[in-house]
Amino acid sequence: MFDTMTVTKIIGGFCSTLLIFLLGAWLADEIYYVSGHYGEQAYVIEVENADGDAAEEVVEVDFAVLMASASVSDGEGLWRSCRSCHALESGQQGTGPSLYGIVNRPVQFYDEFNYSGALIEAADVWTPENLNAFLENPRGYAPGTAMSYSGMRDAQDRANLIAYLATVGE
Repeated sequence: MFDTMTVTKIIGGFCSTLLIFLLGAWLADEIYYVSGHYGEQAYVIEVENADGDAAEEVVEVDFAVLMASASVSDGEGLWRSCRSCHALESGQQGTGPSLYGIVNRPVQFYDEFNYSGALIEAADVWTPENLNAFLENPRGYAPGTAMSYSGMRDAQDRANLIAYLATVGE
């Protein structure tokens, strides 16, 4: 029933169908391509506020308000990403310095730890506001810092973490 010629015809039919679909896709792409393939558009539709005036306004919340509503238990969960480089025991150094009692502590607290000069120039004391700015963007706050962390974008998460760190070493 199936000889070599029949199988060859079936495979040839599938291949030619695939070729027709590929050529059809190429032709449709050439006809409907709109990203400047053939120059400028001939007709432009004007839209109100197209320049972005009606974009979402970002509401800045005062950090003191965020700290007042911060959750220590949520901050403890966020601490997990910090403990790969830092310790919470006094005097125990990792890749980074110990964060035991860091809130309202001098930046260069441990004499045996080699702090980067960028941190020393950025702040004298780790106030909650300084910690917030540093955790948001470490390299933006202290250019040249050795800390490779890219930053914590959510302000509430930063407040939760700082609230947790404030309870350690009280």
